[in-house]
Amino acid sequence: MASKVCKYKSEQFSISYELVNPGLEKSILILHGWGSNKEIMKQAFGKTLSNYKHIYVDMPGFGKSNNDMILTTEDYAQIMRLFLQELDTEPDIAMGHSFGGKVSTLLDTPCLVLLSSAGILTEKPWSIKVKIATFKLLKPLGMKKIRSLFVAPDAKDMSHEMYETFKNVVDEDFEVNFAQSRSKALLFWGIDDTATPLYTGEKISTLIADSKFYPLDGDHFFFLKHAKLIEQTILENCK
Repeated sequence: MASKVCKYKSEQFSISYELVNPGLEKSILILHGWGSNKEIMKQAFGKTLSNYKHIYVDMPGFGKSNNDMILTTEDYAQIMRLFLQELDTEPDIAMGHSFGGKVSTLLDTPCLVLLSSAGILTEKPWSIKVKIATFKLLKPLGMKKIRSLFVAPDAKDMSHEMYETFKNVVDEDFEVNFAQSRSKALLFWGIDDTATPLYTGEKISTLIADSKFYPLDGDHFFFLKHAKLIEQTILENCK
């Protein structure tokens, strides 16, 4: 376990990371999803891709990395670029799960691996629309407990900065960003994913010019049981 300090705008970020196969030249940056950390990604892929140096990172505000700023996905990508400069590394592959997929897309690595990536806006259920409308009506009353009653499960127990960051990133439409990607992309998706439904992966695959799409059994964390298949597909396509 190690950390690098990166200065971005007015803040300093202490980025916690771990390397596997640190002596190798080729490298893969592996980014977790929202509310997660580097440990789950290492659990899935730590024993795969033995010919690559693995860079597992806690992005700002998650795991052991701090965040005291309100950020967007572009800010996260800029901080990751600064972090990689500190490591003196230009990854051959960026792999990202969910929110980490959006960050990975912006890094423009030669090969991009998306695991049920976020970035395609989905229609909110009627129950959620009602909650949002009610929250907006009650917010001017200044009721202290309103936020705890209405925030999404992914946002509970967050600091103010991370809650505002969550609101920023959850409503970002990334269709243009995917369409602008020039990376060779491999898209893996859980068929039963309800967080980022299968059709959103199919949509991203049509947007990225050089991409292949692989629907697999499982939910949003399908990759935990398909790491070997994902490894083999990467080795066959990212050369």
